[in-house]
Amino acid sequence: MIGADGWRLAVGTLTAFPVRPPTTVRPRAAMLRAPLAVLPLAAGAVAVVWLVPVPPLAVGLLVVGMLALGTRALHWDGLSDVADGLTASYERERSLAVMKTGTSGPAGTVAVVVVAGLQAAALSAYAGTLVGGVVAGLLVCLSRCALWLVCCARVPPAREDGLGAGFTGVVPVPVAVVGTLLLSVVGGLVVWLLIRRTTARFGGVTGDVMGAAIELALATTLLVWSCAF
Repeated sequence: MIGADGWRLAVGTLTAFPVRPPTTVRPRAAMLRAPLAVLPLAAGAVAVVWLVPVPPLAVGLLVVGMLALGTRALHWDGLSDVADGLTASYERERSLAVMKTGTSGPAGTVAVVVVAGLQAAALSAYAGTLVGGVVAGLLVCLSRCALWLVCCARVPPAREDGLGAGFTGVVPVPVAVVGTLLLSVVGGLVVWLLIRRTTARFGGVTGDVMGAAIELALATTLLVWSCAF
């Protein structure tokens, strides 16, 4: 079934939850379902923010850690690789080669620490209330709309191999526009700037860029909405 295949691919790609392999690979269906595929992780975020009786910053760190475990930390690996690739060289092939090594360099380490710290600090503003938990959980889901932008039909792939190649360019432009609005515009702007920069440097986007976009979108939207608490 088309619907079941889309859900399996989305959940299997974006979370650590075990699912049966799809009978047919349908990248567009998977990307369109991305925000809802992480509902269990969002529910976990709601529970931690609302119910765990520890200091607010500790709540933020627990949520960041829980989300990392729930996604095999793949998005953080993507952020690290993109930062290393952007700082390694102005030569496209060299940058792409650095991103494929699987190791984390100084730039990648700093990027992960800074973005994770921003997420945790922002989440501390939500701690201790049901409303804060619900908003945090909603933003976890909406942050996956970043994939609608990175996988927009107007965005080229940096290379033809790799995990991200099959997902690049599968999302219609109108959906990407909706995704920008759902990311509170500011979050969408951050993702578009990332896409513009990586496209200029790498010739397109990769699976690592998709992961980086998710974490940057989550950090940005959490910070924006923390002002309401």
